[in-house]
Amino acid sequence: MKAAPFAYVRPATLDDAVAELVRSAGEGKVLAGGQSLVPILAMRLARPSTVVDIGSLSELDFVRREGDELVIGALVRQRTLEGHPLASAVPLLRLALPWIGHRELRSRGTVCGSIAHADPAAELPAVACCLDASLEIAGPRGRRTVPAAEFFHGAMATSVGAEDVLAAVRFPVARPDEGFGFAEIARRHGDFALAGVATRFRAGDGEAVLTAFGVSDRPVTRVVTGLGDDEVAELARGLVDTAGDTHGSREYRQRLVAALAVRELARARRAEEGGSA
Repeated sequence: MKAAPFAYVRPATLDDAVAELVRSAGEGKVLAGGQSLVPILAMRLARPSTVVDIGSLSELDFVRREGDELVIGALVRQRTLEGHPLASAVPLLRLALPWIGHRELRSRGTVCGSIAHADPAAELPAVACCLDASLEIAGPRGRRTVPAAEFFHGAMATSVGAEDVLAAVRFPVARPDEGFGFAEIARRHGDFALAGVATRFRAGDGEAVLTAFGVSDRPVTRVVTGLGDDEVAELARGLVDTAGDTHGSREYRQRLVAALAVRELARARRAEEGGSA
């Protein structure tokens, strides 16, 4: 199939992009890397009246350290961040990025685009939730910041409104006493995850955090401080609320996420202690 007809605009500034979305009266779509939007257009799962291409907005193409945060603009490609020297300040990103699709897709797909798309099986939304990242949204009434815990409303539904642009994401940089783990299971590398987990362990206060993805309509985060392996596995199984499909039953996903949760929490603890992540 081919996309239904639409108007195409390529604004010169972020304010112009927001104005174009307002002008489209809720029927516009933002194009950044296009790795999510273009297939949806081709299958006519979306029929926007206007596609607003933000690819020329150099003001959104940046990776910078601001105090204790790594700030990533809306045009930064996943592959760019994967090899960026500043990305080492957020080890969980370095662990997760190689799992996203294939290298060719990461060369076009953007970090913010994946988060804004909010596929339940995507890696970067889970990383954002595990780290308690914050999302900067530009809209007709100015900019606002939304914590990751409140950003995801459901499958492909977020706090980004029809007249908004996700301008940047802010990831907290790792503390010296933190360790991380990340893993997923897919039918083959590059496919969407059947189940996956992102984990964080902080030795200073003993806090352990588990975020599961591919098991619900959005990333699911729990603080699992003080729980043993059996308790973590039982909690992880309880996070699965998706029905079975042709790729695996609900029970199969429960077994996957339970095993991954125990393993990756242990890995996060070892990483904090100086072992290999």
